[in-house]
Amino acid sequence: MAILVTGGAGYIGSHTVVELQNEGYEVVVIDNLVNSSKEAIRRVETITGKPVKFYEGDISDAELLDTIFKEETIDSCIHFAGLKAVGESISKPLEYYSNNISGSLILFDAMRRNNVKNIIFSSSATVYGDPAFVPITEDCPLGEITNPYGQTKAMLEQILTDIYKSDNTWNVILLRYFNPIGAHSSGTIGENPNGIPNNLMPYITQVAVGKLEKLGVFGDDYNTPDGTCIRDYIHVVDLAQGHVKSVAKLKENPGLKIYNLGTGKGSSVLDVVHTFIEASGVDIPYVIKSRRTGDVPVNYCDATKAKEELNWIAKKNLFDMCADSWRWQKNNPNGMI
Repeated sequence: MAILVTGGAGYIGSHTVVELQNEGYEVVVIDNLVNSSKEAIRRVETITGKPVKFYEGDISDAELLDTIFKEETIDSCIHFAGLKAVGESISKPLEYYSNNISGSLILFDAMRRNNVKNIIFSSSATVYGDPAFVPITEDCPLGEITNPYGQTKAMLEQILTDIYKSDNTWNVILLRYFNPIGAHSSGTIGENPNGIPNNLMPYITQVAVGKLEKLGVFGDDYNTPDGTCIRDYIHVVDLAQGHVKSVAKLKENPGLKIYNLGTGKGSSVLDVVHTFIEASGVDIPYVIKSRRTGDVPVNYCDATKAKEELNWIAKKNLFDMCADSWRWQKNNPNGMI
C-alpha cells in the first residue's frame, strides 16, 4: 500500500518523502511544480536510492486523481499541496482561496469516491492567530487570523473535521507546524523559493551567498528580550519525521487528532541571525524596519501531546538548522537547477 503525497516536490514534501522511503513506505507524489521542481524528486531518489512514482498535475484535476487512485494502491494521503506565502495571500486572496480550498475539496471528494479515508493535513500555527497563551497547546482557542493563507488552513481544518463527524470511518490528523527551517544534511535538497523569499531563513541564506544585499528585520520594539519577534523554529527533517510517526498513528484508526509540531522553544529573529553567523562564518548585514502588519510578538508551542501520542520529539537545535540551511544554500546558490 502506498501513501499519496500531494505537493511532494516542495520543501517540506520532499523531505517527508525521504523520511517515508527511509522507513520503507511506498510513496506516490503529485505536484503541479508551480512552486517546486521535478529536480527535487530526482534528488530524493539519489538520497534514498529508491524510485519515486511521480505524477505532474494539479489536485484540482479530478480525472487525474481518479487515475492515480485506480492505478496505485493508495492507503492514505499526506496533503501538502497549496500556496503558502502569507504576504502574497493578502494581495492575491482569490488565488489562495481557489487553489487551497477548491483544490482540496476536489482531492477530498476523490479520496471519498475511491474509499481512501486516511489523511494527514499540513496545517499551521497561524490558526492560533495572536495566541491566547504561550506555550501554545492544542487546546488553545483559534485566534483572529490576519491573512488569507492562514484562513485557508483554518477552513480546511474545519472541513476535514466536518467530514470526520459525518463519517467516522475517516481518520484525520491535523498537524499544526510552527516555523520549519533547515535542510537535509546532504545539502542536496532544501528550501528553494521562487523570487525574493518571504520567510526568514531563505532570506538570510540568500544574503549570505550575495544574492540579496541585507536582511530586513521587521520591528525591534516588541516586548521580548531583544525587541524582535520570537518564533518556534523546527528543523524540516524533524518535521518530516513527525509525518512518518503520524502515518504509523493512522494505522491505529485514531479518528480525528490534532498535534503541534515544534521544538517548544522560542528564538528571536536576532537569535537566528546570530546563530547563522556562528554556524556559517558569514556576516549577515541587517536593517531594522517598521513592524509588519499581522506579526504577533511571541509564538511557540507545547509539543507534549505529539511526544506522548506519536512518540515524536524534535531532536535538532537552532545551530543544526542554521548549519544545514547554509550547507544547502552554499551548495546550491541558484536553487534547484
